[in-house]
Amino acid sequence: MEPIRLLDVDGALLGDAPIDLDETRRLFVAMLTARAYDAKCTSMQVQGRLATYAPFEGQEAAQIGSVAALQPDDWVVATYRDAAAMWFQGYPWMNLFLGRMGDERGGSAPAGVNVLPPSITVGAHMIHAVGLGWAESMQGSDRVAMTLFGDGATSEGDFHEAMNFAGVFATPTVFLCQNNGFAISMPRERQTAAEFLADKAVGYGMPGVLVDGNDLFAVIDVTRHAVARARAGEGPTFIEALTYRVGPHTTTDDAARYRSDDTVEEWRRRDPVDRVRSYLQHSDAWETAWETTVVEDAAGEIEEAVAAAESLEPLERGAIFDRMYSSPTLAMDRQRAAQRRDDVDG
Repeated sequence: MEPIRLLDVDGALLGDAPIDLDETRRLFVAMLTARAYDAKCTSMQVQGRLATYAPFEGQEAAQIGSVAALQPDDWVVATYRDAAAMWFQGYPWMNLFLGRMGDERGGSAPAGVNVLPPSITVGAHMIHAVGLGWAESMQGSDRVAMTLFGDGATSEGDFHEAMNFAGVFATPTVFLCQNNGFAISMPRERQTAAEFLADKAVGYGMPGVLVDGNDLFAVIDVTRHAVARARAGEGPTFIEALTYRVGPHTTTDDAARYRSDDTVEEWRRRDPVDRVRSYLQHSDAWETAWETTVVEDAAGEIEEAVAAAESLEPLERGAIFDRMYSSPTLAMDRQRAAQRRDDVDG
């Protein structure tokens, strides 16, 4: 099996472009903006302004390209490393910053944004995506649910439950696996005996597609087909997007302990942003001044989101009980009472 590829590493088109130049420029801007967010989060974590952060540099094409195939009211259910995909489907940068600051208001998407908060529990969110898709189908909607996850999640039981249920009930679900090579420090070849993760789809009665995850065009093309199948009631698709996280697993990880600098540099030469830039240059649709302005505007957008998040007044201590369930449990009532006694005793 060879990964589907439409854009070579030097920006040369290998087939028909699935989008025009205007849309390519729009998605290039989105990729640059996502990279600005990623860099800002990394620096803020070092400064102690954010909790542990999971960078996604190198995975921008897989995230932006896949979500670009969706309609605005389709569902996205993603992980702690998928901020680019969540934002592109409408989840605000401010909320993403708030979540990393430990402020639970970050987990509340604006009305009309069908994006769940980032999942920290590896693999569990895929079940939610299947449930959302199934619910939409039962209600007569043609909405699709896309779930993004890493290769490590395919070793979790929740992955198999979600895939099996989706296959049996033909739910409108797109499983987008960003195979970035490692589950923290565990290489893919030590996680599974399957040659490709996409092969696992066969056992659940759905198509499995292998795509170059650093190729924006190829990701868009295969995801469009998967979304169309789901929307037409033909069931789920599993997409394995071969990509790489050039940074560490998180800001507490020392990736040099389990991978070589040579491998990292090899993948940097396949950078998804550089690849689209080269294509635009070949197409006379790129200028240095234009990208400089884009980068400056992206930095400004990210800084505004940081300022908005950091300017919010902290929640009162008891707010956690109000935001857990629609109706408190008996245990929560007892905990609230204990917290109030602590406040009085002071």
